[in-house]
Amino acid sequence: MENPNDFSKRILSIKRSFNAPIATVWEAWTRPEHIIQWWAPKGRKVQVIHHEFKPGGCWKYVMPMPDGSEFISEGIYSEIVECRKIVTSASFRPMTEDVVLQCIFEEDGDKTHFVFSVIHPTEEYCLQQEKMGFYNGWGSALDRFEKSISAGLPS
Repeated sequence: MENPNDFSKRILSIKRSFNAPIATVWEAWTRPEHIIQWWAPKGRKVQVIHHEFKPGGCWKYVMPMPDGSEFISEGIYSEIVECRKIVTSASFRPMTEDVVLQCIFEEDGDKTHFVFSVIHPTEEYCLQQEKMGFYNGWGSALDRFEKSISAGLPS
């Protein structure tokens, strides 16, 4: 009998390759001064409230909304392997809560292969998040991320 809560049915992933060395991609993904360049949708601003980039460290980003409310992204890092892997809990309130993000970085000469995965607590929640626009939302964030790398990282 098939397990209805099989891990493979609780994960959504996006794979990308970037024309940049792994150190550049890693820095753009992990440093607050770069995160603010790509995390929010085009035309929006994000504030890094807290960014303690170490296992057990927490992060919190806030995006003010036009109606005065806030979109809050936050989590706690559970695993960091420099230039290789990041695992963190994550909630994106009010849309998504209690997921795990996993980012895998793979060096290929002057290119970097990247896999971004979100692990959901249940298969049903995973399907709901996919229908809400997971691939469009995170795909556009990764497009902005790639443009920020291509434009050169600000110092």
